[in-house]
Amino acid sequence: MPPAPIHRTPRHASHPRGRYAPSPTGLIHLGNARTALAAWLSIRSRGGTFLWRLEDLDPPRVVPGMAALQMEDLAWLGLDWDEGPDLGGPCAPYEQSRRSALYEDALDRLATAGRLFPCRRSRKDLASIASAPHGLDGGAPYPASFRPASLDPGWLEALRRMERPDAALRFRVDDRPVLWHDRVFGAREERVDRTVGDFVLKRRDGLYAYQLAVVVDDLAMGIDEVVRGADLLDSTARQIQLYEALGGTPPDWAHVPVVVNAAGEKLSKRDGGRTLRALRDSGVHPEAVVGELAASLGLLDRPDPCRPGDLVRDFTWEKVKKEPSVMP
Repeated sequence: MPPAPIHRTPRHASHPRGRYAPSPTGLIHLGNARTALAAWLSIRSRGGTFLWRLEDLDPPRVVPGMAALQMEDLAWLGLDWDEGPDLGGPCAPYEQSRRSALYEDALDRLATAGRLFPCRRSRKDLASIASAPHGLDGGAPYPASFRPASLDPGWLEALRRMERPDAALRFRVDDRPVLWHDRVFGAREERVDRTVGDFVLKRRDGLYAYQLAVVVDDLAMGIDEVVRGADLLDSTARQIQLYEALGGTPPDWAHVPVVVNAAGEKLSKRDGGRTLRALRDSGVHPEAVVGELAASLGLLDRPDPCRPGDLVRDFTWEKVKKEPSVMP
C-alpha cells in the first residue's frame, strides 16, 4: 500500500507557488541571480506566490550573516518574495536547519514502505564497483546486490538510538524509466537504477541529503514549479521517485542554462567580481544588471536597462535559451 500523502500546503492551479532556495555559503553571483530572476518572472507572470527558503543543512559551509546579504542583494536587483525567513508565512520555518522533524517523518514513511535501508558499505566496497559502467555523477551506480536481504522491524529506531550511527540511509530506487517534461529542455527520460542506483538520503554523519530535504520541503510548502540551474537537471529523476514514494505529485520543472565565464567555466562563488554585491559596490545600476540577465536568458533582444517588473507581462518559457551564457 502506498504511503498517505505527506502533509503539505494545498496546490491550486490558479495560484502557482514557486521558490528560490539558495545556500548561505557565498554571495549571489550573476548565475544565481539569473535563475532567481527566471523563477520570479514565471511566478509573477501568473499571479502566484514566491517563497524564499534557506538551504542551510551543511553547518560547516554556512557563512554567518550571508543569508541577510543574499536577501539584500536580490532586493536591490528588484526581486521580492511573499514568504520566507524574514517574513514568516504559513509554511514556517523557512530554514532547512529547523525542519529536521519533517525529514525524520519522511524517513519513517519510506522505511515503512520498504523504500529505505541502512548502508554500511565502506569506501573500499564502493570502490570495488568502479569497473561497472559509470553513471551521471561519474561513478558507478550503487548496485541492487548491495541491498540488505532482510531488515529487522525496528532497525531505523535502533539506528537512531546509537550515539554514532554506523550507517547511511539509502533510498531503494525503482527499476523503471522516469519520464518528465522540462520547460526549457523538453522531454526527458532516465533509468535511475542504471545512472545512480540507490542513493543516500541521510549521511552517516547525520546530515540530510539535498535530494531528501528539497523534496520534503517542496511538498510541505505546496511548491508546484521548481526553477533552478541546469547543473541540477540530473537530480530530477531521483526526486520524482521520491515524490511518488512519499505519495506526492511532482512539480513542473524548468532548468535554466548555467552562466559561464570567459574560460567556459560555470560561475561560482569564487568569481567575486561577478557577484551582485561587487557590481553594486562599484556603482552599477540594478536596471543594467537586470537588462544583461534578461538578454542572456533570451527575454530581450539586447541588454537594455530595465526593472524585473517590466519583463513580467511578456515572459514565456519558450523564449528562454537552452545554451549556457557567457558573462566574462
